[in-house]
Parts: sequence; structure tokens; C-alpha cells
Amino acid sequence: MVERELGHATIVYEDPDDGTVERTVENEHVAYFQDHWLVKTDDHDADHDVVRRIPANRVYYVERSVEEFEAEMKTIRDQVQSVADDLRSKLFGDQTHGDETEVYRIDVESGEPVDDDRDDAE
Repeated sequence: MVERELGHATIVYEDPDDGTVERTVENEHVAYFQDHWLVKTDDHDADHDVVRRIPANRVYYVERSVEEFEAEMKTIRDQVQSVADDLRSKLFGDQTHGDETEVYRIDVESGEPVDDDRDDAE
């Protein structure tokens, strides 16, 4: 199998000891999670990697090479949609029936469900 080149990322950040640091790593060795940039800095041994967590407020910029910007954005959009779908499912349960989504209406004053079949003239 041919391994696909995923490109490189350059992260520029402020280090308390070294001042402004610019580090270039493979794209798969940099990620953003919980307001921190995670950068693989070394291979400790076969089972462990050394990862530096850099607070987002210390990062000046991250520049990544990507094959095609639209494909990168679609990937991000798909990931966000997946998280939103999972969250919706956890909060409201599975509400889909085929291609239709079941809609629940709640009266904002009483907090009670609204019967859509009732006569609105009441």
C-alpha cells in the first residue's frame, strides 16, 4: 500500500524559556483540542510519544499544507456535523423516521408539550 503524503504544519508560539518558537511537523502530528494545540515533539519509545500541549493564547499561528482547501473544509464540516448529530441523539434520542425528523413543540410558558392536532381556535 502506498502511504499518502499528508503535508506539513508549522506552528509559531511563545515559549516561556525560548521566546518565539517555530516548529514544523507532519500534519498528523499537530491537533487542536480543549483550547490547546497538541504537537508531537519526539518518539519516546515504541509505545509512547512525547506531546507538547501549547495553550491557544500562546500560539501566534498554525500554517498547514493541504492538498485542496475545499476538501479540508469539507472534512472539518463533516466532523462538526458528526459531533452535532451525536449530541442531538444523546439529548433528544433518535427522532428520525426514514428521511423525516420528528418535531416536538413545547409551550414556552407552561413547558408542556403542544398537541399539533388540536384546534388552534381554542
